Amino acid sequence: MLAPTASHRILIVSDAWKPQVNGVVRTLATVVGELSAMGHVAEVIGPDRFRTLPCPTYPDIRLSLLPGRRLGRMIEDFAPDALHIATEGPLGLAARAWARRHGRSFTTAFHTRFPEYVQARTGLPPRALYAWLRRFHGTGQGIMVATESLRQELAGLGFSNIRSWSRGVDLDMFHPFPREDWALPRPVFLYVGRVAVEKNIGAFLDLDLPGSKVVVGGGPQLAALQRRYKGVHFTGPRHGAALARAYAGADVFVFPSLTDTFGLVILEALACGTPVAAFPVTGPKDVLADAAGVIGAVDADLRSAALAALAADRDACRAHAERYGWRACAETFLANLVPLAG
Repeated sequence: MLAPTASHRILIVSDAWKPQVNGVVRTLATVVGELSAMGHVAEVIGPDRFRTLPCPTYPDIRLSLLPGRRLGRMIEDFAPDALHIATEGPLGLAARAWARRHGRSFTTAFHTRFPEYVQARTGLPPRALYAWLRRFHGTGQGIMVATESLRQELAGLGFSNIRSWSRGVDLDMFHPFPREDWALPRPVFLYVGRVAVEKNIGAFLDLDLPGSKVVVGGGPQLAALQRRYKGVHFTGPRHGAALARAYAGADVFVFPSLTDTFGLVILEALACGTPVAAFPVTGPKDVLADAAGVIGAVDADLRSAALAALAADRDACRAHAERYGWRACAETFLANLVPLAG
């Protein structure tokens, strides 16, 4: 554990970084901002500093090309007090190799279910990849996870030294007003996020629901879904105030993913007063638990969950989101770090 009263130099290495738009990037960027406001020097090394090539099946994501030697120099030049490896891609592998070679300590995080993502794209079973992930994370001094159900799941798969690290939401940006006037038949059921096969969006779009369906976001599956679902309103990506209005203007936010480890979009929807419908899986079942009032529904029948969520209390949704602050998230992250020297 780092000395609690000192200012620290904290280096995060991540294969997911700007200009990518996803939950990992939002989490890291916001936590770095909070750490800086707390008086620490925090920096992210991402693919934007290296030669890259497009990720197979997902060209919007760029993978660093042979980053090892240059990354090692960058780590040494920054001289961190603590090193956190956020992802298991080329940069994460290179940072881990540098730390092991020099006998340095580091922490990792389990942000993404890569084995299930690979299975969704190729049909390959995830077992072998989980064995590799156990080895990757097992050489660190702690693996951070966002929810209690994920902690239990990974422990059952043989992962050890697991540390809790929840998430936050920007309560100033995401707010119940103003609301988007969709000019569509009500109720409006909304999906926000990456439009990719692992997000299981078809499970939402195939539902027989009253009113209208809206999809906000971009990704490799967007064109195919637009061709298949002519009656769905696709907006493309939205950011900032426009995104907040989209959430607030919906009657229910539908989260069909079976593979996310948290789902920041759930908190964003709740902060806008919009109830959530989801499958009873890691992420939604954790976030929606212990609310003071009905803020949505989880059900193996996603249609039933979506219809039940229409009866939720929008004020209770906002109140529940207010329990998740980014400063508390950053403080937990800081407490989970270990000194580089071990």
